[in-house]
Amino acid sequence: MIAILACLSAALAIGAGAFGAHGVTDPKAAEWLRTGGLYQLIHAVAAIAVTGVARGAAALMLAGAAIFALTLYAMALGGPKWLGAVTPVGGTLMIAGWLWAAWSFGQR
Repeated sequence: MIAILACLSAALAIGAGAFGAHGVTDPKAAEWLRTGGLYQLIHAVAAIAVTGVARGAAALMLAGAAIFALTLYAMALGGPKWLGAVTPVGGTLMIAGWLWAAWSFGQR
């Protein structure tokens, strides 16, 4: 299931990046779409890479990337700017996922 979610996450990330590059005129919105897409794509690939060793870490990476990216996407599409205060929660979860993955690989 994690691999399926990671693949869907990667597809959404590419779509968001493409929309940021070609579908918006506001530079700030384009930046949010690009940043969200980049982090989401990286963590989708990372989740697939670590899922065999650290399934929980992979899930944490995907959850963090979803929160991080989706709040940026929402703001880019006109959502409330207070969502920017939620974005770091996603970043914290991504960091925690990487630390969990590092610990899991260290236990091998």
